[in-house]
Amino acid sequence: MKKTTLLFCLAALPLLMQAKITLPNILGDNMILQQQSDVKMWGQASINRKVKVSPSWTKETYSTKSDSAGKWLINIATPVAGGSYSIKITDGEELILKNILIGEVWFCSGQSNMEMPMKGFEFEPISGSSEVIASANESIPLRIFSTDFDENGWSRQYSKKPQEDCKGQWLLNNPKNVASVSATAYYFAKHLQKTLNIPIGIVVSSWGGSTVESWLSEEVAKSFNLNLSHLHDDKEISKPIQQQPCVLFNSKVAPLTNFKIKGMLWYQGESNRHNVEDYSKMLPALVKDYRNRWGVDFSFYSVEIAPYAYDNAEGLSAAYFREMQQKLIKVIPNSGMVSTIDIGSRDFIHPADKEDVGKRLAYWVLAKDYGISNIGYQTLIYKSMEMKDGKAYIEFENINGKVYPYPINQALESFEIAGEDKTFYPAQAIIDLKNKQLTVWSDKLTKPVAVRYAFHNYSKASLFDRYGLPVAPFRTDNW
Repeated sequence: MKKTTLLFCLAALPLLMQAKITLPNILGDNMILQQQSDVKMWGQASINRKVKVSPSWTKETYSTKSDSAGKWLINIATPVAGGSYSIKITDGEELILKNILIGEVWFCSGQSNMEMPMKGFEFEPISGSSEVIASANESIPLRIFSTDFDENGWSRQYSKKPQEDCKGQWLLNNPKNVASVSATAYYFAKHLQKTLNIPIGIVVSSWGGSTVESWLSEEVAKSFNLNLSHLHDDKEISKPIQQQPCVLFNSKVAPLTNFKIKGMLWYQGESNRHNVEDYSKMLPALVKDYRNRWGVDFSFYSVEIAPYAYDNAEGLSAAYFREMQQKLIKVIPNSGMVSTIDIGSRDFIHPADKEDVGKRLAYWVLAKDYGISNIGYQTLIYKSMEMKDGKAYIEFENINGKVYPYPINQALESFEIAGEDKTFYPAQAIIDLKNKQLTVWSDKLTKPVAVRYAFHNYSKASLFDRYGLPVAPFRTDNW
């Protein structure tokens, strides 16, 4: 038996020494690489062998040496946006990557509202999806890498340990592919590409119903004293899998951190609305960890959780969560948040209007990352309140300068007002044309002390700015 094993190992040794060059799935035909950057190329080759990488956009050839396990990694410089190009990789054997573009790359993650495909879910459509799908054209340089699905449908990846590769491939911009990709991410990329007129790549890694804990690395999860026994036993991971700490990071993030990105979009939180305090600490830790792993202080933009009844339309769990999301803008450096308080549905947690979500994310990115001025991107946020003659006068802050709320001289909905007994009553609200200030009152109160706007799980938005962006929900109390 020992002799047979020895003979087998000796026979396999030449195969190990002459291994075929292989790359992780994120490096493949049709990919988009971040422009004007040092990007990493990595993979497997013959052991202890010189590996050469020759991009067609330069006469320079980059070289490195594979280690005793055949692994190799090298940095190559990318030019300004353009293409298409090819990359030749050789260790004696040759591999050529084709139809490569250079442009801007964004990583998109979260739960079902990020995952939701352009073709929609059963009984939950995407507004305008047929037109978008039909008009998708490969000549428009927008490409998608998704860990969420393959030709057989949803691709559910999870792991107890960090992986070096994940399922997925770069998809061209055509009707077949666009129907199945994230609608939010696609609308974002579509608007970005149209405005910048350069190739845009989006890397989508999401899972419906996932919690923030599932996207944490084990190192970060340990700091929150989470139960991580499932990562170190021989048992099957308990369901719901996508809510177990670390298992999605290990399978859908860890394999991608060598791939250069410009920034990250995050649409997640509905599954965490009952643990606001924990989330307020976990998300900043996640962003810091991801930035460290990617090796760049990339921009981070999140989306306010969907307006929806949840367990009770008049409940407050989602309202408290949205309030926390607003505060995190000031906690997480180089970040922003899109409000969606005006595009939700009382009865469906997945808003059909993903175009506005994608556009609003694009506005943040265009203004903050690409220097395009004179566009509205940050919604008005409550600043202060003054009480006078039984009425509340509200001021807002906005980094775009003095932007007044809208509409003028019209009755506004979803306002409440309370006195010292902390009982809230429906309130009247109007923006006076003379002073352009929001005024809130109720005939039931002579001495109001607190105001709330759209501060329930589901509320109808009525307050906007001149750019058409919804004013963020707010409360003036801390009860």
